[in-house]
Amino acid sequence: MSPNPLQGLTRNQAETRPDHPDPELQGRTYAIPFDRVWTVALALAGGGLKGWSLRRADDQEGRIEAEAKGMLGALDDVEVRVTLDPNAQTRVDLTSTSRKDRGDLGRNRRRVRRFLRELDGGLQPAPGEILEPFAGEASS
Repeated sequence: MSPNPLQGLTRNQAETRPDHPDPELQGRTYAIPFDRVWTVALALAGGGLKGWSLRRADDQEGRIEAEAKGMLGALDDVEVRVTLDPNAQTRVDLTSTSRKDRGDLGRNRRRVRRFLRELDGGLQPAPGEILEPFAGEASS
């Protein structure tokens, strides 16, 4: 399902979840150890992506909080969640939220997609290491 182009005029947040109707916003489930995924995600959020800076990280909670600066200087809040799913596979979900209440013109959706692309690139998963999300799986 492709996104409605008018959503960017009214939405100021993008969030992944396994059952999202947009396949690009279903997050990731990896057959890769938590520590490896955590390390790459932390490096990306901690400045590996242009305009991103780390605010807080807790590997016990599996939560990374960062802020990302847009091209026009607007700061947005990003939360990355790295957890284990019910089958002990590593699950990654994100939320990117604009600090302003107006529409983001799709900026948060693009940021989420870019993070996932870069995470895949950093992990260099072998065939079969990116898994389909499970129906009914709840994101943490």
